[in-house]
Amino acid sequence: MSEQDTPRDDRPSDDGAPEVRGEAAETRAEDADVSAGGGGPRDVRASAARLLREHPRTALVTAGVLAFALLGGGAVAAGAATAPDAPAASSALSGADGDGSAGPADVVTVTPDPTEAADPQRAVPAVVPPATKLRTCSVAAAASDPRLAQFEGSVVNAATGEVLFDRNGSTPARTGSVLKTLTSAVALAVLGGDHRLTTRVTGDPGSGAVALVGGGDATLSATGRSVYSGAPTLRDLAGQVAASLGGQPVSQITLDATWWSQADKWDPSWKRTEQTIGYHSEVTALMVDGDRADPAANTSPRSTDPVGRAGEAFRSALVAAGVSGAASASISQGTATSATVLGSVQSQPVSTLIGQMLPNSDNTLAEMLARASSRESGADGSAASLTALYRSALSGTYGLDASAVTIVDGSGLSENDAVPSTFVARLMIQVRDRAHGLGAVYDALPISGQTGTLASRFTGSNAAARGAVHAKTGWIDTAYTLAGSIDSADGTPLTFAFYAIGPVEDDARSALDTLTASVWRCGNSLANS
Repeated sequence: MSEQDTPRDDRPSDDGAPEVRGEAAETRAEDADVSAGGGGPRDVRASAARLLREHPRTALVTAGVLAFALLGGGAVAAGAATAPDAPAASSALSGADGDGSAGPADVVTVTPDPTEAADPQRAVPAVVPPATKLRTCSVAAAASDPRLAQFEGSVVNAATGEVLFDRNGSTPARTGSVLKTLTSAVALAVLGGDHRLTTRVTGDPGSGAVALVGGGDATLSATGRSVYSGAPTLRDLAGQVAASLGGQPVSQITLDATWWSQADKWDPSWKRTEQTIGYHSEVTALMVDGDRADPAANTSPRSTDPVGRAGEAFRSALVAAGVSGAASASISQGTATSATVLGSVQSQPVSTLIGQMLPNSDNTLAEMLARASSRESGADGSAASLTALYRSALSGTYGLDASAVTIVDGSGLSENDAVPSTFVARLMIQVRDRAHGLGAVYDALPISGQTGTLASRFTGSNAAARGAVHAKTGWIDTAYTLAGSIDSADGTPLTFAFYAIGPVEDDARSALDTLTASVWRCGNSLANS
Protein backbone atom coordinates (compact mmCIF):
# COMPACT_ATOMS: atom_id res chain seq x y z
CA MET A 1 0.00 0.00 0.00
CA SER A 2 1.32 3.41 -0.95
CA GLU A 3 1.97 6.15 1.64
CA GLN A 4 0.85 8.83 -0.83
CA ASP A 5 -2.32 10.87 -0.28
CA THR A 6 -5.48 9.54 -1.88
CA PRO A 7 -5.77 11.21 -5.36
CA ARG A 8 -8.53 13.75 -5.91
CA ASP A 9 -10.25 14.77 -9.21
CA ASP A 10 -10.36 18.59 -9.10
CA ARG A 11 -10.87 19.12 -12.86
CA PRO A 12 -13.51 21.71 -13.99
CA SER A 13 -16.48 20.64 -16.11
CA ASP A 14 -15.92 20.56 -19.86
CA ASP A 15 -18.42 23.26 -20.81
CA GLY A 16 -17.09 25.92 -18.46
CA ALA A 17 -20.68 27.06 -17.70
CA PRO A 18 -21.12 29.08 -14.54
CA GLU A 19 -22.73 27.39 -11.57
CA VAL A 20 -26.26 28.49 -10.60
CA ARG A 21 -26.45 28.09 -6.84
CA GLY A 22 -29.35 28.07 -4.42
CA GLU A 23 -32.93 26.93 -4.41
CA ALA A 24 -33.78 28.69 -7.75
CA ALA A 25 -31.44 26.38 -9.61
CA GLU A 26 -33.02 23.33 -8.00
CA THR A 27 -36.55 24.58 -8.95
CA ARG A 28 -35.60 25.15 -12.58
CA ALA A 29 -34.01 21.73 -12.73
CA GLU A 30 -37.12 20.08 -11.36
CA ASP A 31 -39.47 22.06 -13.71
CA ALA A 32 -37.36 21.17 -16.73
CA ASP A 33 -37.55 17.48 -15.92
CA VAL A 34 -41.34 17.59 -15.36
CA SER A 35 -42.05 19.45 -18.58
CA ALA A 36 -39.93 16.95 -20.45
CA GLY A 37 -42.05 14.10 -19.26
CA GLY A 38 -39.60 12.74 -16.64
CA GLY A 39 -37.86 9.44 -16.67
CA GLY A 40 -34.40 10.86 -17.52
CA PRO A 41 -31.33 11.84 -15.52
CA ARG A 42 -32.99 15.08 -14.40
CA ASP A 43 -35.68 13.04 -12.64
CA VAL A 44 -32.94 11.45 -10.54
CA ARG A 45 -31.38 14.82 -9.78
CA ALA A 46 -34.74 16.35 -8.89
CA SER A 47 -35.43 13.49 -6.52
CA ALA A 48 -32.00 13.97 -4.96
CA ALA A 49 -32.68 17.67 -4.52
CA ARG A 50 -35.96 17.00 -2.77
CA LEU A 51 -34.27 14.42 -0.55
CA LEU A 52 -31.59 16.91 0.42
CA ARG A 53 -34.16 19.60 1.30
CA GLU A 54 -36.44 17.33 3.27
CA HIS A 55 -33.90 15.04 4.92
CA PRO A 56 -30.55 16.81 4.95
CA ARG A 57 -28.98 14.62 7.62
CA THR A 58 -29.81 11.34 5.92
CA ALA A 59 -28.67 12.71 2.57
CA LEU A 60 -25.38 13.94 3.98
CA VAL A 61 -24.63 10.59 5.59
CA THR A 62 -25.38 8.85 2.29
CA ALA A 63 -23.15 11.32 0.46
CA GLY A 64 -20.38 10.72 2.99
CA VAL A 65 -20.56 6.97 2.47
CA LEU A 66 -20.49 7.49 -1.30
CA ALA A 67 -17.50 9.81 -1.02
CA PHE A 68 -15.68 7.31 1.19
CA ALA A 69 -16.36 4.55 -1.35
CA LEU A 70 -15.10 6.70 -4.22
CA LEU A 71 -11.93 7.65 -2.31
CA GLY A 72 -11.33 4.06 -1.25
CA GLY A 73 -11.55 2.99 -4.87
CA GLY A 74 -8.31 4.87 -5.53
CA ALA A 75 -6.83 4.52 -8.97
CA VAL A 76 -9.43 1.97 -10.06
CA ALA A 77 -12.36 4.37 -9.63
CA ALA A 78 -10.41 7.25 -11.18
CA GLY A 79 -9.54 5.14 -14.18
CA ALA A 80 -13.12 4.03 -14.68
CA ALA A 81 -14.38 7.60 -14.47
CA THR A 82 -12.02 8.93 -17.11
CA ALA A 83 -11.86 5.99 -19.51
CA PRO A 84 -13.31 6.73 -23.01
CA ASP A 85 -15.39 3.57 -22.91
CA ALA A 86 -17.20 4.51 -19.67
CA PRO A 87 -19.66 7.27 -20.66
CA ALA A 88 -22.05 6.58 -17.82
CA ALA A 89 -19.36 7.07 -15.20
CA SER A 90 -18.11 10.16 -17.02
CA SER A 91 -21.60 11.68 -17.04
CA ALA A 92 -22.10 10.96 -13.38
CA LEU A 93 -18.82 12.62 -12.36
CA SER A 94 -19.07 15.64 -14.69
CA GLY A 95 -22.75 16.43 -14.15
CA ALA A 96 -23.43 16.22 -17.93
CA ASP A 97 -26.38 14.51 -19.51
CA GLY A 98 -25.71 11.25 -21.22
CA ASP A 99 -24.97 13.04 -24.50
CA GLY A 100 -22.12 15.10 -23.07
CA SER A 101 -24.02 18.41 -22.90
CA ALA A 102 -24.31 20.41 -19.70
CA GLY A 103 -26.17 23.42 -18.50
CA PRO A 104 -26.89 25.48 -15.43
CA ALA A 105 -29.72 23.21 -14.42
CA ASP A 106 -27.27 20.31 -14.11
CA VAL A 107 -25.61 21.78 -10.95
CA VAL A 108 -27.46 21.16 -7.71
CA THR A 109 -26.40 23.04 -4.58
CA VAL A 110 -28.33 22.48 -1.37
CA THR A 111 -28.53 24.94 1.50
CA PRO A 112 -28.90 22.89 4.71
CA ASP A 113 -31.72 23.82 7.07
CA PRO A 114 -30.10 26.18 9.62
CA THR A 115 -32.38 24.77 12.33
CA GLU A 116 -30.96 21.31 11.80
CA ALA A 117 -28.30 20.76 14.50
CA ALA A 118 -24.91 19.55 13.28
CA ASP A 119 -23.96 16.04 14.22
CA PRO A 120 -20.25 15.96 15.13
CA GLN A 121 -20.17 12.19 14.95
CA ARG A 122 -21.05 12.35 11.26
CA ALA A 123 -18.62 15.12 10.33
CA VAL A 124 -16.34 14.40 7.38
CA PRO A 125 -12.69 15.36 8.05
CA ALA A 126 -11.31 18.25 6.02
CA VAL A 127 -8.09 16.33 5.35
CA VAL A 128 -7.93 12.65 4.54
CA PRO A 129 -4.76 11.19 6.14
CA PRO A 130 -2.29 9.28 4.00
CA ALA A 131 -2.38 5.52 4.02
CA THR A 132 -0.72 3.74 6.94
CA LYS A 133 2.44 1.81 6.12
CA LEU A 134 1.71 -1.85 5.60
CA ARG A 135 3.94 -3.73 8.06
CA THR A 136 4.33 -7.41 7.30
CA CYS A 137 7.67 -8.36 8.91
CA SER A 138 6.82 -10.51 11.92
CA VAL A 139 9.07 -11.51 14.83
CA ALA A 140 6.27 -13.38 16.58
CA ALA A 141 8.08 -16.70 16.39
CA ALA A 142 11.26 -15.30 17.95
CA ALA A 143 9.23 -13.54 20.66
CA SER A 144 7.45 -16.82 21.45
CA ASP A 145 10.67 -18.76 22.01
CA PRO A 146 10.11 -20.82 25.20
CA ARG A 147 13.63 -19.91 26.34
CA LEU A 148 12.28 -16.41 26.98
CA ALA A 149 9.83 -17.80 29.56
CA GLN A 150 7.33 -15.03 30.38
CA PHE A 151 8.31 -12.47 27.76
CA GLU A 152 7.66 -8.73 27.89
CA GLY A 153 9.02 -6.23 25.42
CA SER A 154 8.66 -3.09 23.36
CA VAL A 155 10.15 -1.67 20.16
CA VAL A 156 9.78 2.00 19.26
CA ASN A 157 10.62 3.90 16.07
CA ALA A 158 13.10 6.38 17.54
CA ALA A 159 12.46 8.91 14.77
CA THR A 160 8.66 9.06 15.13
CA GLY A 161 8.01 7.71 18.61
CA GLU A 162 5.61 5.11 17.23
CA VAL A 163 5.43 1.82 19.13
CA LEU A 164 6.00 -0.86 16.48
CA PHE A 165 5.95 -3.91 18.72
CA ASP A 166 4.48 -4.49 22.16
CA ARG A 167 4.14 -7.45 24.48
CA ASN A 168 2.82 -6.27 27.85
CA GLY A 169 5.00 -3.21 27.45
CA SER A 170 3.10 -1.17 30.02
CA THR A 171 3.47 -3.81 32.73
CA PRO A 172 6.17 -2.97 35.31
CA ALA A 173 8.64 -5.84 35.69
CA ARG A 174 12.10 -6.67 37.00
CA THR A 175 14.84 -5.33 34.77
CA GLY A 176 18.11 -6.88 35.90
CA SER A 177 21.08 -4.66 35.15
CA VAL A 178 19.16 -2.76 32.48
CA LEU A 179 18.20 -0.64 35.49
CA LYS A 180 21.72 0.80 35.45
CA THR A 181 20.71 2.91 32.46
CA LEU A 182 18.03 4.54 34.61
CA THR A 183 20.55 5.00 37.42
CA SER A 184 22.90 6.72 34.98
CA ALA A 185 20.11 9.01 33.75
CA VAL A 186 19.20 9.93 37.33
CA ALA A 187 22.84 10.65 38.24
CA LEU A 188 23.23 12.89 35.20
CA ALA A 189 20.01 14.71 36.06
CA VAL A 190 20.76 15.19 39.77
CA LEU A 191 24.55 15.31 39.99
CA GLY A 192 25.52 16.33 36.47
CA GLY A 193 28.17 14.81 34.27
CA ASP A 194 30.99 16.91 35.76
CA HIS A 195 30.22 16.14 39.41
CA ARG A 196 32.93 14.41 41.45
CA LEU A 197 32.62 12.49 44.72
CA THR A 198 34.94 13.68 47.48
CA THR A 199 36.75 11.78 50.23
CA ARG A 200 38.19 13.96 53.02
CA VAL A 201 40.40 13.66 56.06
CA THR A 202 39.57 16.02 58.91
CA GLY A 203 41.21 16.69 62.27
CA ASP A 204 42.86 19.30 64.42
CA PRO A 205 46.67 19.22 64.29
CA GLY A 206 48.06 18.49 67.71
CA SER A 207 44.97 16.58 68.87
CA GLY A 208 46.29 13.27 67.61
CA ALA A 209 42.90 12.46 66.08
CA VAL A 210 42.03 12.31 62.40
CA ALA A 211 38.93 11.09 60.58
CA LEU A 212 38.63 9.52 57.16
CA VAL A 213 35.26 10.75 55.86
CA GLY A 214 33.62 8.83 53.03
CA GLY A 215 31.69 10.66 50.35
CA GLY A 216 30.39 7.72 48.37
CA ASP A 217 33.43 7.19 46.15
CA ALA A 218 33.84 3.44 45.73
CA THR A 219 36.73 3.98 43.32
CA LEU A 220 39.17 5.36 45.93
CA SER A 221 42.21 3.15 45.43
CA ALA A 222 44.44 1.67 48.09
CA THR A 223 47.25 0.67 45.75
CA GLY A 224 46.78 2.42 42.44
CA ARG A 225 46.28 -0.99 40.76
CA SER A 226 42.64 -0.26 40.14
CA VAL A 227 40.03 -1.43 37.66
CA TYR A 228 38.92 2.21 37.74
CA SER A 229 41.37 4.06 35.54
CA GLY A 230 42.29 7.47 36.92
CA ALA A 231 40.90 6.75 40.38
CA PRO A 232 42.10 8.86 43.33
CA THR A 233 44.54 7.15 45.68
CA LEU A 234 45.05 6.84 49.42
CA ARG A 235 48.74 7.59 48.82
CA ASP A 236 47.83 11.05 47.55
CA LEU A 237 45.43 11.61 50.44
CA ALA A 238 47.91 10.45 53.08
CA GLY A 239 50.60 12.69 51.60
CA GLN A 240 48.32 15.72 52.02
CA VAL A 241 47.57 14.72 55.62
CA ALA A 242 51.29 14.35 56.42
CA ALA A 243 51.95 17.84 55.04
CA SER A 244 49.06 19.35 57.00
CA LEU A 245 50.12 17.72 60.29
CA GLY A 246 53.66 19.00 59.94
CA GLY A 247 55.14 16.19 62.00
CA GLN A 248 52.36 16.04 64.60
CA PRO A 249 51.65 12.41 65.58
CA VAL A 250 48.40 10.52 65.09
CA SER A 251 47.02 8.26 67.77
CA GLN A 252 43.41 7.80 66.73
CA ILE A 253 41.77 7.22 63.35
CA THR A 254 37.98 7.51 63.00
CA LEU A 255 36.25 6.00 59.98
CA ASP A 256 33.20 8.08 59.10
CA ALA A 257 30.75 6.31 56.75
CA THR A 258 27.71 8.22 57.97
CA TRP A 259 26.91 10.14 54.77
CA TRP A 260 24.09 7.62 54.56
CA SER A 261 23.02 5.00 57.06
CA GLN A 262 24.58 1.55 56.94
CA ALA A 263 21.32 0.04 58.18
CA ASP A 264 20.37 -0.91 54.60
CA LYS A 265 23.83 -1.69 53.26
CA TRP A 266 22.54 -5.04 51.93
CA ASP A 267 19.01 -5.52 50.57
CA PRO A 268 17.22 -8.69 51.74
CA SER A 269 16.32 -9.53 48.11
CA TRP A 270 20.00 -9.76 47.11
CA LYS A 271 21.77 -13.11 47.19
CA ARG A 272 24.92 -13.21 49.32
CA THR A 273 26.66 -15.13 46.56
CA GLU A 274 26.87 -11.81 44.68
CA GLN A 275 29.23 -10.72 47.46
CA THR A 276 31.23 -13.90 47.96
CA ILE A 277 31.74 -14.60 44.26
CA GLY A 278 32.72 -10.99 43.72
CA TYR A 279 29.98 -9.20 41.77
CA HIS A 280 28.83 -6.79 44.46
CA SER A 281 29.92 -5.12 47.69
CA GLU A 282 27.92 -3.92 50.63
CA VAL A 283 26.69 -0.37 50.10
CA THR A 284 28.68 1.94 52.37
CA ALA A 285 29.75 5.55 51.89
CA LEU A 286 33.39 4.66 52.62
CA MET A 287 35.35 1.88 50.91
CA VAL A 288 38.39 1.37 48.69
CA ASP A 289 38.61 -0.37 45.31
CA GLY A 290 34.94 -1.31 45.39
CA ASP A 291 35.92 -3.50 48.38
CA ARG A 292 37.64 -6.01 46.09
CA ALA A 293 40.16 -8.47 47.45
CA ASP A 294 42.05 -7.97 44.18
CA PRO A 295 41.75 -4.29 43.22
CA ALA A 296 42.76 -5.03 39.62
CA ALA A 297 40.04 -7.66 38.96
CA ASN A 298 36.50 -6.76 37.95
CA THR A 299 35.16 -9.91 39.60
CA SER A 300 36.76 -10.36 43.01
CA PRO A 301 35.38 -11.48 46.40
CA ARG A 302 34.18 -8.66 48.63
CA SER A 303 34.42 -8.44 52.42
CA THR A 304 31.79 -8.21 55.13
CA ASP A 305 33.38 -5.00 56.42
CA PRO A 306 34.28 -2.60 53.60
CA VAL A 307 34.64 0.33 56.02
CA GLY A 308 37.14 -1.56 58.19
CA ARG A 309 39.11 -2.67 55.11
CA ALA A 310 39.33 0.98 54.00
CA GLY A 311 40.59 1.98 57.47
CA GLU A 312 43.43 -0.53 57.44
CA ALA A 313 44.46 0.57 53.96
CA PHE A 314 44.42 4.23 55.08
CA ARG A 315 46.61 3.49 58.11
CA SER A 316 49.14 1.76 55.84
CA ALA A 317 49.13 4.80 53.56
CA LEU A 318 49.78 7.13 56.53
CA VAL A 319 52.69 4.94 57.63
CA ALA A 320 54.11 5.01 54.09
CA ALA A 321 53.73 8.81 54.07
CA GLY A 322 55.79 9.06 57.29
CA VAL A 323 53.01 10.15 59.67
CA SER A 324 54.25 9.62 63.21
CA GLY A 325 52.25 7.20 65.37
CA ALA A 326 50.11 5.94 62.52
CA ALA A 327 51.33 2.35 62.80
CA SER A 328 49.95 1.98 66.31
CA ALA A 329 46.98 4.34 66.08
CA SER A 330 43.61 2.95 67.11
CA ILE A 331 40.90 2.61 64.49
CA SER A 332 37.17 2.92 65.14
CA GLN A 333 34.03 3.69 63.20
CA GLY A 334 32.08 6.81 64.10
CA THR A 335 31.44 10.44 63.17
CA ALA A 336 34.09 13.06 62.50
CA THR A 337 34.18 15.79 65.14
CA SER A 338 36.45 18.32 63.41
CA ALA A 339 35.58 20.45 60.40
CA THR A 340 39.23 21.17 59.62
CA VAL A 341 40.17 19.51 56.34
CA LEU A 342 43.67 18.01 56.30
CA GLY A 343 43.39 16.56 52.83
CA SER A 344 40.89 15.54 50.15
CA VAL A 345 40.72 13.64 46.88
CA GLN A 346 38.01 13.43 44.25
CA SER A 347 36.68 10.76 41.96
CA GLN A 348 36.58 10.95 38.20
CA PRO A 349 33.55 12.89 36.87
CA VAL A 350 30.16 11.16 36.93
CA SER A 351 30.23 10.86 33.14
CA THR A 352 33.47 8.89 33.43
CA LEU A 353 32.09 6.71 36.22
CA ILE A 354 29.13 5.85 34.00
CA GLY A 355 31.62 4.86 31.31
CA GLN A 356 33.29 2.55 33.83
CA MET A 357 30.05 1.12 35.19
CA LEU A 358 27.98 0.18 32.12
CA PRO A 359 30.34 -1.86 29.90
CA ASN A 360 31.08 -4.37 32.68
CA SER A 361 27.84 -3.86 34.63
CA ASP A 362 29.54 -2.76 37.86
CA ASN A 363 26.96 -3.18 40.63
CA THR A 364 28.93 -1.31 43.27
CA LEU A 365 29.33 1.81 41.16
CA ALA A 366 25.62 1.73 40.37
CA GLU A 367 24.71 1.67 44.06
CA MET A 368 27.17 4.48 44.79
CA LEU A 369 25.66 6.70 42.09
CA ALA A 370 22.12 5.98 43.27
CA ARG A 371 22.85 6.78 46.92
CA ALA A 372 24.98 9.84 46.09
CA SER A 373 22.16 11.13 43.87
CA SER A 374 19.74 10.69 46.76
CA ARG A 375 21.97 12.63 49.15
CA GLU A 376 22.63 15.46 46.71
CA SER A 377 18.89 15.73 45.98
CA GLY A 378 18.26 16.44 49.66
CA ALA A 379 17.11 12.96 50.63
CA ASP A 380 18.84 10.68 53.14
CA GLY A 381 20.65 8.33 50.77
CA SER A 382 18.62 5.32 51.83
CA ALA A 383 17.31 2.61 49.55
CA ALA A 384 13.81 3.65 50.59
CA SER A 385 14.36 7.07 49.02
CA LEU A 386 15.11 5.76 45.55
CA THR A 387 11.63 5.30 44.07
CA ALA A 388 10.68 8.92 44.76
CA LEU A 389 14.08 10.10 43.52
CA TYR A 390 13.93 8.18 40.24
CA ARG A 391 10.35 9.18 39.52
CA SER A 392 11.15 12.83 40.13
CA ALA A 393 14.35 12.90 38.08
CA LEU A 394 13.07 10.83 35.16
CA SER A 395 9.88 12.83 34.80
CA GLY A 396 11.31 16.25 35.61
CA THR A 397 14.41 16.11 33.44
CA TYR A 398 13.39 13.73 30.67
CA GLY A 399 9.65 14.39 30.50
CA LEU A 400 8.69 10.72 30.91
CA ASP A 401 5.79 9.36 32.90
CA ALA A 402 7.64 7.49 35.65
CA SER A 403 4.62 6.90 37.89
CA ALA A 404 4.76 3.12 37.34
CA VAL A 405 8.47 2.86 38.22
CA THR A 406 9.47 1.14 41.48
CA ILE A 407 13.13 1.21 42.52
CA VAL A 408 14.68 -0.92 45.26
CA ASP A 409 18.32 -0.49 44.29
CA GLY A 410 20.54 1.21 41.73
CA SER A 411 21.99 -1.94 40.21
CA GLY A 412 18.90 -3.93 39.26
CA LEU A 413 19.87 -6.94 41.36
CA SER A 414 16.56 -7.00 43.16
CA GLU A 415 13.56 -8.91 41.80
CA ASN A 416 11.44 -6.18 43.36
CA ASP A 417 12.54 -3.47 40.94
CA ALA A 418 9.72 -2.83 38.47
CA VAL A 419 9.90 -0.77 35.27
CA PRO A 420 7.69 -1.08 32.14
CA SER A 421 9.64 -2.08 29.04
CA THR A 422 8.02 0.71 27.02
CA PHE A 423 9.34 3.23 29.55
CA VAL A 424 12.89 1.96 29.03
CA ALA A 425 12.48 1.99 25.24
CA ARG A 426 11.34 5.61 25.35
CA LEU A 427 14.20 6.64 27.63
CA MET A 428 16.53 5.02 25.11
CA ILE A 429 15.32 7.45 22.44
CA GLN A 430 16.85 10.29 24.46
CA VAL A 431 19.96 8.21 25.12
CA ARG A 432 20.33 7.66 21.38
CA ASP A 433 19.74 11.36 20.71
CA ARG A 434 22.32 12.27 23.40
CA ALA A 435 19.78 14.57 25.05
CA HIS A 436 20.43 16.08 28.50
CA GLY A 437 23.99 14.71 28.62
CA LEU A 438 22.82 11.13 27.98
CA GLY A 439 25.50 10.76 25.33
CA ALA A 440 27.64 9.49 28.21
CA VAL A 441 25.23 6.56 28.51
CA TYR A 442 25.08 5.85 24.77
CA ASP A 443 28.86 5.89 24.46
CA ALA A 444 29.19 3.38 27.31
CA LEU A 445 26.58 0.87 26.13
CA PRO A 446 27.99 -2.48 25.02
CA ILE A 447 27.94 -3.02 21.23
CA SER A 448 26.71 -6.27 19.72
CA GLY A 449 29.59 -8.63 19.02
CA GLN A 450 32.19 -5.97 19.79
CA THR A 451 32.39 -4.51 23.30
CA GLY A 452 31.52 -5.01 26.96
CA THR A 453 29.02 -7.67 27.97
CA LEU A 454 27.93 -8.05 24.32
CA ALA A 455 31.42 -8.73 22.96
CA SER A 456 30.92 -12.50 22.74
CA ARG A 457 27.26 -12.42 21.76
CA PHE A 458 25.36 -12.17 18.44
CA THR A 459 26.96 -15.21 16.83
CA GLY A 460 25.85 -17.50 14.01
CA SER A 461 22.94 -16.11 12.00
CA ASN A 462 22.63 -13.28 14.54
CA ALA A 463 26.07 -12.00 13.57
CA ALA A 464 24.39 -10.00 10.80
CA ALA A 465 23.42 -7.49 13.49
CA ARG A 466 26.92 -7.14 14.93
CA GLY A 467 27.84 -3.52 15.48
CA ALA A 468 24.23 -2.40 14.95
CA VAL A 469 22.96 -2.87 18.50
CA HIS A 470 23.99 -0.63 21.41
CA ALA A 471 22.39 -2.14 24.49
CA LYS A 472 22.63 -2.86 28.20
CA THR A 473 22.46 -6.47 29.28
CA GLY A 474 20.87 -7.75 32.46
CA TRP A 475 20.85 -10.99 34.37
CA ILE A 476 19.51 -12.14 37.71
CA ASP A 477 18.34 -15.62 38.64
CA THR A 478 14.79 -14.94 37.44
CA ALA A 479 15.35 -12.67 34.46
CA TYR A 480 17.51 -12.06 31.42
CA THR A 481 17.11 -8.63 29.85
CA LEU A 482 18.42 -6.49 27.01
CA ALA A 483 17.60 -2.86 26.16
CA GLY A 484 19.06 -0.16 23.95
CA SER A 485 18.98 1.02 20.35
CA ILE A 486 19.21 -0.64 16.94
CA ASP A 487 20.47 0.77 13.63
CA SER A 488 18.16 -1.44 11.59
CA ALA A 489 18.91 -2.91 8.17
CA ASP A 490 16.61 -0.46 6.38
CA GLY A 491 18.15 2.52 8.18
CA THR A 492 15.31 3.08 10.65
CA PRO A 493 16.53 3.99 14.15
CA LEU A 494 14.80 1.79 16.72
CA THR A 495 14.89 1.55 20.50
CA PHE A 496 13.80 -1.48 22.49
CA ALA A 497 13.60 -3.23 25.83
CA PHE A 498 13.18 -7.01 26.15
CA TYR A 499 12.59 -8.94 29.39
CA ALA A 500 12.72 -12.75 29.71
CA ILE A 501 11.18 -13.37 33.10
CA GLY A 502 10.76 -16.53 35.16
CA PRO A 503 12.66 -19.83 35.19
CA VAL A 504 15.24 -18.75 32.63
CA GLU A 505 18.53 -20.42 31.79
CA ASP A 506 21.70 -19.08 30.15
CA ASP A 507 20.31 -19.89 26.71
CA ALA A 508 17.83 -17.03 27.16
CA ARG A 509 20.66 -14.75 26.07
CA SER A 510 20.79 -16.42 22.66
CA ALA A 511 17.02 -16.14 22.36
CA LEU A 512 17.22 -12.43 23.15
CA ASP A 513 19.95 -12.01 20.54
CA THR A 514 17.83 -13.82 17.95
CA LEU A 515 14.82 -11.65 18.67
CA THR A 516 16.92 -8.48 18.52
CA ALA A 517 18.56 -9.53 15.24
CA SER A 518 15.09 -10.27 13.82
CA VAL A 519 13.96 -6.77 14.73
CA TRP A 520 17.11 -5.42 13.07
CA ARG A 521 16.16 -7.20 9.83
CA CYS A 522 12.56 -5.90 9.91
CA GLY A 523 13.29 -2.26 10.64
CA ASN A 524 10.27 -0.04 10.04
CA SER A 525 8.36 -2.96 8.49
CA LEU A 526 8.16 -4.62 11.91
CA ALA A 527 4.64 -5.93 12.52
CA ASN A 528 3.03 -6.03 15.95
CA SER A 529 1.73 -9.54 15.36
